[in-house]
Amino acid sequence: MRYIHSQESLTVPENVKVHIKSRIVTVEGPRGKLVKDLSHLAVNFSQPVKGTINIEIHHGSRKNVATLRTVRTLINNLIVGVTKGFKYKMRYVYAHFPINVNLEKDSETGLWEVEIRNFIGEKLVRKVIMREGVDVEVSKAQKDELVLSGNSLEAVSQSAADIQQICKVRNKDIRKFLDGMYVSEKGNIEEEA
Repeated sequence: MRYIHSQESLTVPENVKVHIKSRIVTVEGPRGKLVKDLSHLAVNFSQPVKGTINIEIHHGSRKNVATLRTVRTLINNLIVGVTKGFKYKMRYVYAHFPINVNLEKDSETGLWEVEIRNFIGEKLVRKVIMREGVDVEVSKAQKDELVLSGNSLEAVSQSAADIQQICKVRNKDIRKFLDGMYVSEKGNIEEEA
């Protein structure tokens, strides 16, 4: 079945500017600027009134109509990123060998590097390079906690996933060996009071 015309609308806050040219979305807000390329998706953008963006598709199948909601969510994540930002908290979990984490900023690229040592007592040093725009720090309030923050949800969540992935226990019973670094909390940098 084809849907003749499908439409999703999105409201833009007053302190945020959204610019769309040839399906490349640029969002500017108080925390900075984010760019997302949506040129591979066959959707049309329009602005009927100031502060509202319409995303529409003509003669789309069910899968094509699903991309509308995806595009709306992606743009909404960009808007939340430039207004509030995103913050992920990760906890180190270990039964016996304490995990040592060192943070270092690369002088050439400016990207953070997370160095994980003594994971399940291994001598291997694991290194994870954070994505662009992601800041990482060791939590002062909580023991064995890492805080990742940034404007782009994709960059922050992928950096957290990279850390979690590199700390997978291999060739052991994962029900017994629960050691690793896991995301414990997801939220925004600027919380509403």
